[in-house]
Amino acid sequence: ILHRLGEVPPLLKEKNIRRVLLVTDENLRKIGGTAPLEEALEQTGVFCAVYDETVPNPTVANAEAARETYLDNGCEAVIAFGGGSPMDCAKALCARIARPDRSLLQMKGLLKVRRATPLLIAVPTTAGSGSETTLAAVITDEKSHHKYVINDFALIPSYAVQDPAVTATLPRAVAAATGMDALTHAVEAFIGRSTTKETRADALKAVELVFQHLEKACEEEEEARKQMLYASYLAGKAFTRSYVGYVHAVAHSLGGAYGTPHGETNAILLPHVLRAYGEAAEHKLALLADAAGIGGSGEKEKAAAFIAAIEAMNRRLGIPDAIGELKEEDIPALARRADKEANPLYPVPRLMDAKELESLYRAVLK
Repeated sequence: ILHRLGEVPPLLKEKNIRRVLLVTDENLRKIGGTAPLEEALEQTGVFCAVYDETVPNPTVANAEAARETYLDNGCEAVIAFGGGSPMDCAKALCARIARPDRSLLQMKGLLKVRRATPLLIAVPTTAGSGSETTLAAVITDEKSHHKYVINDFALIPSYAVQDPAVTATLPRAVAAATGMDALTHAVEAFIGRSTTKETRADALKAVELVFQHLEKACEEEEEARKQMLYASYLAGKAFTRSYVGYVHAVAHSLGGAYGTPHGETNAILLPHVLRAYGEAAEHKLALLADAAGIGGSGEKEKAAAFIAAIEAMNRRLGIPDAIGELKEEDIPALARRADKEANPLYPVPRLMDAKELESLYRAVLK
């Protein structure tokens, strides 16, 4: 972990890396978010090529274009600068550099890269995706609208920069949605059936930090944003080992079909999925309620209070309670896609088939 953006150029010089590719998005670069890093690299004598066309829910085309920029400029390392989208794009291009013989679709699923990738440095500007510490890259096929995950240890960035100054320009709505994304990662990692002592501890601490600091971070308190970066990191550590659940499976299908923002979609879905798990998740949700400082006399009451607290925080943060783009006629196909992603990959508290998953979409139908 690096704690300041200024630590990146000396690190590259120490590793004798002279040419890097910066992967970001157009808006972030337009408002000058990447300028301090670009200037510092130039002053250090490190050539910096830039790919800034990453879109929300990054596409195969994004990754391929970024790969071409990397190769055309003789780059030796990659810096991902932004939220989860630039990081996913950067990871995908790294996978393609490592495996030029395989398409991204051929690397979908578990451990299909298995080769060393270029050095990857992640600079998160949002405290949410946790992508700076995970093995996952989420990519959308822009032609079929199929959103899928590539999971491989080779995709875990070598360095993560946790600099709260980088998040200072983050709009309130983005800070809110990405913070709820971090909460979703921690909750799903904790309540699943594939946890470890370490992932449970990381998830509990992340939940505690989100409930303490997210709303303050949205008001641009620097210490709160620092704590949210740490919460996102812990949640990312937890779910990259213990995985996620049906919130993500459903959210990925919606993001692929309609381009819905991932963090906001997770936030909307989270309480509905937790209720659907019922008694299978009550014990662990009660423990999360304790971590969040939410009272109650028994496990059932605490679990219900925790879910209600998530809904209340969504309302305070201005997060909607429905997916406006969702169409009733699309639900069966979306549910089948979520079912295919989640089962048997995600260690959920209670298994649901495609028919049961349809109810989760209808719960957020406007």
